[in-house]
Amino acid sequence: MPPINPNTFDWSLIRSFLAALDQGSLLGAARVLKTSQPTLGRHIAELEAQWGVVLFERTGRGLVPTATALQLADAARGMEAGALQLTRVLTGAQAQTTGTVRITASQPVAVQLLPPLLARMRMALPDIQVELVASNQVSNLLRREADIAVRMVRPEQGTLVAKKIGDVGVGAYAHRSYLARHSAIRQPADLLQHDLIGGDTDTAILRGFLSMGHAVGPEAFVLRTDDLIVQWRAVRAGLGIGFVADYMARTEPDVVPVLHGVLPVPALPMWLAVHREIRTNRRIRAAYNFLADALPQVI
Repeated sequence: MPPINPNTFDWSLIRSFLAALDQGSLLGAARVLKTSQPTLGRHIAELEAQWGVVLFERTGRGLVPTATALQLADAARGMEAGALQLTRVLTGAQAQTTGTVRITASQPVAVQLLPPLLARMRMALPDIQVELVASNQVSNLLRREADIAVRMVRPEQGTLVAKKIGDVGVGAYAHRSYLARHSAIRQPADLLQHDLIGGDTDTAILRGFLSMGHAVGPEAFVLRTDDLIVQWRAVRAGLGIGFVADYMARTEPDVVPVLHGVLPVPALPMWLAVHREIRTNRRIRAAYNFLADALPQVI
């Protein structure tokens, strides 16, 4: 018998071999496995070719196993038992809602929106633990850096399951103490005469000014940082005018909108993305469904 290469061997052929052995005919084996008789015949022939042995003698009354087939039967049944055990373990792991779900979200979402929702999810799904990655970098769900991602851009990978859950309003905001110390702001161009807070390597705000006809550089900002929480805290401290998500600004009554309804700041779509394993993993699906229902209520 030639050596078997485990990397190329088709283990499903064992099922056909055992069915033929137990049923005594290709027709009976085909009925048990819900496949066609020719398919079973090809499986047996392929197995005989791979192993270099004859497994069955064909007679008018069906299949008669050879001595070699009977010798191999116990090992084949052991393989079948192992496959069934593996299936049971996988089925149990996928059916349970116990374990860890890794969620990634931007800093503002992770700091402001998710903690109250995770407190509610803890009561609804007490057997799930959460790993929360607060990062403005887009985690790669395909590399399993996270199970679920809350993103402000639509995932490009076609194998991910993504759902748009709403639009996040963004506007210019300042603390009342800052506005009391500075001149009135009546039009977008007036912003350039004020202390602005913006990104460092992130040029989104500069591009926004350029779209309004104002070509300005990083020097327009008195504070430059890509940390969105630092930007928010600077606005709260009265340092200057920043561009903040509406849900963040609602938490501080003394932070008020500037040029509300006048400044053309587009809303940001919020997407909930998940690996396609959600279709089989009850734990991930339960967390995903909870967030899909809860997040639209708070943004």
